[in-house]
Amino acid sequence: MIIFFALLPAYVLSIFYRSFLSVIAAPVMGDLRIGPAEFGMLGAAWFMAFALAQFPVGWALDRLGPRRTVAVTMAVGSVGAFLFAQAGSANTATAAMALVGIGCSPIFMSSLYLFARTQAPARFGLLTSIFIGLGSLGNLVGAAPLALAAQAYGWRPTMLAFAVAFLLATVLAAVLVRDPPEVTDASGKHEGLLQGLKSIAAIGPLWLLAPITLVGYAIIATARGLWIAPYMMQVHGLDGIAAGHAALGMATMMVVGAFVYGALQKRAGRSKALVAWGTVATGIGFALLAVIGAQSLAGAILLFAIVGGTGFTYAILMAHAREFFPAHLVGRGMTFVNFLFIAGAGLIQWGSGWFVAAQRADGRDAALAFANMHWGFAALLLVSTAIYLAAPERKAA
Repeated sequence: MIIFFALLPAYVLSIFYRSFLSVIAAPVMGDLRIGPAEFGMLGAAWFMAFALAQFPVGWALDRLGPRRTVAVTMAVGSVGAFLFAQAGSANTATAAMALVGIGCSPIFMSSLYLFARTQAPARFGLLTSIFIGLGSLGNLVGAAPLALAAQAYGWRPTMLAFAVAFLLATVLAAVLVRDPPEVTDASGKHEGLLQGLKSIAAIGPLWLLAPITLVGYAIIATARGLWIAPYMMQVHGLDGIAAGHAALGMATMMVVGAFVYGALQKRAGRSKALVAWGTVATGIGFALLAVIGAQSLAGAILLFAIVGGTGFTYAILMAHAREFFPAHLVGRGMTFVNFLFIAGAGLIQWGSGWFVAAQRADGRDAALAFANMHWGFAALLLVSTAIYLAAPERKAA
């Protein structure tokens, strides 16, 4: 419970900051005078900074402990949160998002590290799913409530309020987080950053998990965090508030999906089949969105909700990867996997922004541009699942 009290408020804000841009896309793009490509870079900056920070964060968790790791990095994130609320240019906003990404980078990993070090392995997937499910309240706040607040008070004052909340969460985490006892390798020594990464890279099954780790969460995060509101506004003519409600529907299903997957994983005692079937269903959902999404508003809203629920396999895929890490590499191992999750999201967000801009520049309307993007999402999900099927369920005895 201490882990939840100490880090859950920070994780709620971390989830918020990876998904809020879609809902305030119109005022942010108008105020900063940017197009889809630059807007895609805003989201990508958070994810790429977050991803690159995973390597030092993993080392710091294993060597310094989560308390100092969280306190220092979240202080950096607080600076970025205040800077974003006052940004006057695309470059400043992009730098601010990168600082917030650094600030958010140890929050979830510190929680997983503490779960892995203090709880039985059989409980890891369930606790992770519950933590993600509760943290996904940030996804809900970043939908319709954010749209309403931005309309009533403006996006800058609204983001300033979230910056204050981030600072308070930083103080709470620094005060409450406690470090577990140190763990060394079999020789009684600590592996350095590079040696630890070399040991992780030598774990063969991780390479079979890598493709689905790179694209599975990334595509869901991109659809929810960047494009659902622009899609609803440009393809179906909704206003910002109505588009925010559509985003809320997808966000709600992501929360439901996290809890359902956690319960199923606890009951089945394994993760692989759940990840595979969930990702296939998500790929089919995006294919249907490409075919009929522009023809029916209700159908589009329903399909976005479905892919949000079926695609949120983040926790149980992390639990699957956890099976292959020795105790002294838990911190670096899980942050390496999280690097793949978040780096994939950064690349997909940047690539999708470039793709949509290129499609529109070639004369395609919004409906066709988004349909082509959704076809790409479906292909990536199905191909990565085919590779994932070759991965073992557990580490060989």
